[in-house]
Amino acid sequence: MKAMQDYFPDEGAVCFGCGRLNEHGLHVRTYWDGSEGVAQFTPQPYHHGWPGVLYGGITASLIDCHCMSTAMAALYQAEGRDPGTEPSIACVTASLSVSYLKPTPMGLVTLRARIKELGARKAIVTCSVYAGEAECSRAEVVAVRVAGAG
Repeated sequence: MKAMQDYFPDEGAVCFGCGRLNEHGLHVRTYWDGSEGVAQFTPQPYHHGWPGVLYGGITASLIDCHCMSTAMAALYQAEGRDPGTEPSIACVTASLSVSYLKPTPMGLVTLRARIKELGARKAIVTCSVYAGEAECSRAEVVAVRVAGAG
């Protein structure tokens, strides 16, 4: 199974959060199963906030990119098309609201995103960030479909 980011054209693959061509980026990889987007991320030592805790801004960046890819996957599915088919679908963030429920420890985190509402040009996506079984952050993100940004 390919990650959504594998379908992005090279000019769209430079994003700090999910761009496969950004050597300094986070390299978020979103896998869509038809109802949920799932990603995993292992922070590096330079992603610390407090010692042993993932920096909240990194958490927000992970959520942002993961939710945009989840929205794009859902839009392709709603149109009955496979990701990467033309015309390409691209989304940008209209709003991002994150609730930090507890500190996220350094180590593997899992992001799970679901579509709350889907229209032709807008998706509302909910996302949770887990460390093991513990939900550390929860977010709601509004994705807006745009032309030529993919």
